[in-house]
Order: sequence, then structure tokens, then C-alpha cells
Amino acid sequence: MQMTTTKDFAEKLDREDSLKEYRSKFYMPPGKTRAEQLYFTGNSLGLQPKTVESYLQQELEDWKKYGVEGHFHGKNPWFSYHHFFEKEAKVVGAKTDEVVVMNNLTVNLHLLLVSFYRPSKSRYKIIMEAGAFPSDMYVIESQVKHHGFDYNDAVIEMKPREGEHALRTEDIIAKINETGDELALLFFSGVQYYTGQVFNIKELTAAAHKVGALAGFDCAHAAGNIKMELHDWNVDFAAWCTYKYMNSGPGGVSGVFVHEKHGNNPDTPRFAGWWGHKESERFQMKRGYIPEPGAAGWQLSNAPVLTMAAHKASLDMFDEVGMDVLVEKGTKLNAFLEQVVIDAQNANPKLEFEIITPEERGCQLSMLTNENGKALFDYLTEHDVIADWREPNVIRLAPVPLYNSFMDIWEFGELLKNF
Repeated sequence: MQMTTTKDFAEKLDREDSLKEYRSKFYMPPGKTRAEQLYFTGNSLGLQPKTVESYLQQELEDWKKYGVEGHFHGKNPWFSYHHFFEKEAKVVGAKTDEVVVMNNLTVNLHLLLVSFYRPSKSRYKIIMEAGAFPSDMYVIESQVKHHGFDYNDAVIEMKPREGEHALRTEDIIAKINETGDELALLFFSGVQYYTGQVFNIKELTAAAHKVGALAGFDCAHAAGNIKMELHDWNVDFAAWCTYKYMNSGPGGVSGVFVHEKHGNNPDTPRFAGWWGHKESERFQMKRGYIPEPGAAGWQLSNAPVLTMAAHKASLDMFDEVGMDVLVEKGTKLNAFLEQVVIDAQNANPKLEFEIITPEERGCQLSMLTNENGKALFDYLTEHDVIADWREPNVIRLAPVPLYNSFMDIWEFGELLKNF
């Protein structure tokens, strides 16, 4: 589609948007200078679906009415509550029993690495991206130290080439091949949080497997954002939070993917807890851990029902819409945003920045600014734009398809022109 950045064109795109009614299903934060803020931080915390309150109220009512018997007699019995999240598998392209919702993201990454980082004296190295989200760096650092290895020896951090901002797939694969039978694990994000780069999960996984290593991914910025096929891509494991693009509330629960070749093998090592025990025998209170087949066998404790209820409100909406439609609109939103930003820069000589997000992207545009970057960010904030500042000088923008409009982006462009 040939795009212009006029107001008329933005209004036309909104009229033709098959998801335009979903904006009204979310609470848009009120502004000081406008009725609603221009909210572009769905990659950090998604907005609240209006159905969250009723979903939470249902569980509170069942708790009030049944007490402990809510585990079996509530509308959504808590004993089997994780089964109400089988739709999560569609979001990441997995089989139903390969996905479970539990805990929080970093907790789940540690639990997965217990299973999938099993180093030996000769095969112990991990390849990851340099500048990964801090939690990932801390997780990997503590895991290699736990196994008695030196970080600088065990962990290979991949940086973009000089003068570039994104990693090239061929460079990552070359490093995998170079490391060879020393490589225990490839661990990358699905979408790089700082630049917004989408990594080629399929090719990276295949390359890791070719040298006998495993491949795992932090999909925090990928789940609900890009189309994934984790099962078909033969990914070994992945985890993601649900409070970014999936709009499930601050500190919300995390999703976990374990490929069936591991999940259906009871000998796959893992930490054990009673909620991961074989469900039909869970309350027999026997010694000896028998894992529930699939990703559910990685559960430890009871489902955190109230936070999961908030996630269920959003997940039901995702299931109603489908990832194909969401990705299609997200791609169009991002293309329009890029053109609006470029046109604003051409119109206003005070705007000096570089778009560092490569073409392989989801719903994110990262602008590398100059020394005036913080002033620009503060100006936008004063004018009710909720964007994201990342040190040292990047402004991240993430318009998302369920609640952002093309007019949001057009109005943002007008603000840029007047900076």
C-alpha cells in the first residue's frame, strides 16, 4: 500500500481497520492536554482490558462463596485452572500440552535452565546477544557461576558489526559453527528489547541443533507481537511475560513452552513441585515425583488465580482476534509510524535521530537520538505522549494493534513537527 502521512489518510486507515472496535474495550489513560494520552508503550506494559474487573470479580465471588471448595466447585475450578489457558499455545505456535502459564518470567527462565543448561567439562558454552535485557544477563551469569564456570569463558556475547545496530543472522550462525561441540546452549530473545530486532528463531534453532546444542528463547517482547511457530521451529524451550503486548497487568504471570520431545519425557531433569505432579494422583500425597506430561510438569505451586484471571481476560480477546489479524495490523501501524517519523524529521531540522530498528521487526520503532534526545522525550511527555526512554539515548515507540489507532500516530507526528 502506498502510504501518505496526511490526516485524511490516517482517518481512512482507521475507518478500514477491522480491529477499530477493540480500542473501546480498553481503558485509555486520560491526558492533561488532551482527552486521552497517546500511549506507545505496549512493549513495556499493555493497557487494561475493561473485562479484567469482571474476571477478577468472578474468582473473588467464588472464594467468598465456596472458600477452599472453589478448587472444585467454582465456575473456573482452581484445581485445574491452568487448563483454561490452553489458548496460550496459539499465540506462540505450539501444541496445547507444550505450553503452561505459571510464575513470573525470570523465575521460569531459571527453572527452564535447570533442565536445559546441563554443561559438561567440554560442552558448557552459551551464546547470547550482547546487551540483552538485564534479567536475561543476570540469569545466565548466575547459572554459569552455579555450575562453576567463569562468565567470560562460558558466555559468548554477540555484538552487531562496527557501525551497525542489528545482529546479522549469518554472523550468529557463524559463531555457532565456530563454537561447535563446546556449545551447550543458544539463548536469545525473540525480539531484542532495545532495538526491536526480530531474530530468526527458526534458523538459529536449526544451527544450534546442528552442532549438538539446545536452543531457548526469552519471548517477552515477541509473545502477542509477532507470529511464532515454536513447535514447528523445533525450539527446545521458551518463556515470556504476559504484561507487555498481552495486556495482563503489572507483574503478571508468565508463559512457558517446552517442546514435546522434552515435555513428554519424564526423565527430562527439572525441579519438582506438587502442582507439576501427575494431576490424577496429585492429592494422594505420595512420595516420588511423577511429572504431568508436557509443560505442565514444570509447575511447582498452585496457580496464582487472581493474576491469572487478569491474564485470562486478555487471552480470551487474543483468541477471538487471532495472531494473523493482529500481526497484519501491527505491521501496517509500524510502517505508518516510520513514515510519519521520517516526514516529521524532514519537516523539522531540530529533530536529529536515527531509526535503529531493522526491517525484521514487530510493533516497535527505536529512535537513536542526539544530545537533545532527553529534551525531546520530556517535550513529548508534557504533551501526553507515553513513550519509553532507554539509556543512554533511545526513545522506544510501540503502537499495538488492539488499542492504538492510525490517528494516534498522525497526532504524534504533528507533535514532532512542532518540537
